[in-house]
Amino acid sequence: MTGIEFLGWAGFGILVAAWIPQTWDTIKAGSTSMNLAFIIMYFTSSLMLTIYSVLIDDTVFTALNGLLTLGSGINMYFKIFPRNIE
Repeated sequence: MTGIEFLGWAGFGILVAAWIPQTWDTIKAGSTSMNLAFIIMYFTSSLMLTIYSVLIDDTVFTALNGLLTLGSGINMYFKIFPRNIE
């Protein structure tokens, strides 16, 4: 692994780690107070960047954007379909 590749994977780890607490809180609560427009734009852009990364064969950004698409998709799901927890 080169220094440049390590830098990419380190950034990947930090960015994914930043989303984990928000997504975990959303799953536990069954809903989120995040702005729906933000979630939709984030999901859409992450999905587009995932496709782009696959097409240019960039492993770091394919993994990163794939996970961010998943995380924002979970948040979007619970924003649109909140779960009532009693």
